[in-house]
Amino acid sequence: MKLKTSFIKLSAIAAVSAIASFSSPAFAALDEAAVEPYLKKQGCMKCHAIDKEKKGPSYKKVAAKYKGKADGEAKTIKNMTEGLKVKLEDGTEEEHKVIDTKDPADLKLISKWILSK
Repeated sequence: MKLKTSFIKLSAIAAVSAIASFSSPAFAALDEAAVEPYLKKQGCMKCHAIDKEKKGPSYKKVAAKYKGKADGEAKTIKNMTEGLKVKLEDGTEEEHKVIDTKDPADLKLISKWILSK
């Protein structure tokens, strides 16, 4: 009986250790501080800046556009994930680049970050 109890405890410890190893930073979802570096890595900052116009609107301008609108988060996520045609600051149109994450929590955090500017 004692051997069986020890085996169960050992199995539980091994399972917890395995789960903990998958929650290391390499597998962690984005956090608030990681959003801007992630957007830079994705190439978003080539066309957007926080507070000045580039090829695309500033994040401040995007936030102002959706301020107080219930669908702001959904629309920014749609823009990031569906490659829709967008109108650029110079009036031309092109397909918006698709962001390299499908994680709903990451997309929501990125959208909230943009809309907070």
